[in-house]
Amino acid sequence: MVHGGNIFSQVLSLVDRSRFSRAVAELGADKGAKGFYCWHQLVCMLFCHTASADSLREICGGLASTTGKLVHLGVRRLPRRSTLAYANNHRPWQLFEKTFYNLLADAGELAANQKRRFRFKNPLVSIDSTTIDLCLSMFDWARFRRTKGAVKLHLMLNHQGYLPGWALVTDGKTSDVRVAQKLEFAPETVVAMDRGYIDYSMFERWTAGRVWFVTRAKRNMNYEILDVRDVPERGDIVTDIEIEPKSRPGLRLRLITVWDNVNKRPIELLTNHMGFAASTVAAIYKDRWQIELFFKAIKQNLKIKTFVGTSENAVKIQIWTALIAILLLKILQMRSRIGWSLSNLAAMLRFNLLSYRDLWAWLDGPYQSPPQPPPQQALLFG
Repeated sequence: MVHGGNIFSQVLSLVDRSRFSRAVAELGADKGAKGFYCWHQLVCMLFCHTASADSLREICGGLASTTGKLVHLGVRRLPRRSTLAYANNHRPWQLFEKTFYNLLADAGELAANQKRRFRFKNPLVSIDSTTIDLCLSMFDWARFRRTKGAVKLHLMLNHQGYLPGWALVTDGKTSDVRVAQKLEFAPETVVAMDRGYIDYSMFERWTAGRVWFVTRAKRNMNYEILDVRDVPERGDIVTDIEIEPKSRPGLRLRLITVWDNVNKRPIELLTNHMGFAASTVAAIYKDRWQIELFFKAIKQNLKIKTFVGTSENAVKIQIWTALIAILLLKILQMRSRIGWSLSNLAAMLRFNLLSYRDLWAWLDGPYQSPPQPPPQQALLFG
């Protein structure tokens, strides 16, 4: 017998209500609320993502169909579309940003026990951004090009557990390197990124602080060769040289050429770490693809391509609640004993969202029948 309510309510229990309440109080987010509080708004938006609801009507209608089950979600009355729309337009999106980072602390404890991909002990992170297209006629505040609107989600992915470690939502025009210049990393961190982040003054600052990076070199890079390193006769490493960019004298970097067997072409990688083997540098850059997979997963499985509100505040709330939802999925994935893929877990959770099963038993045996009630209990319904 399940005592914790339906599966959705058990997933919501992973969000610490006391910390959420403190964040609400700090921001005064419930000021003027008349029966529809911030927790109810979070439940509605997480239902939007996990149940794949496309509109306010589907969110409110879907919750309305759970008659008798709302109490397990911490909701005592059905939300109206106008009430949810008003909350998304006026309540501070910073509340959901705080909730994301609070939940991230819990997920990080689980991620620390995950198997490491590399032998080195340096923290490994990737930084990148993804553009979320918006209709300019509906989202007129998000002008990106003359006839196009967009916002950007900038993200840092921690490769220990592949969790998002930091996020920022900006307008579509904000360049990636401008955001990266403001980031601070702990010494010995390895940062993997694409060539859109190349900035030699930033690289100098990182090198002075013992922050290492791996990126792809630009084709038109002008440099002077300082030293040529030996490379193994067998393998994908073509050349390994130490260089100095002519535009930045005194900055010593490594330029490693790797043969891409898939696309049959050479790839030039740039790093400031002089101790890693060239093959390790190549593997680090290859693992950077995980942040692309993260963006793909969040766009395919959660609602950040279509929005239930058109104001800037509503869009940011929907993006931050999507990041909360992906953290919840990652926590379930890490706590499961079977090898769930994120997309399969999201789909199966959607199908079983309001069923009364023990969450952890379902997570480890989703295709098994739930245990039958004892005979004495069955007689009550005979």
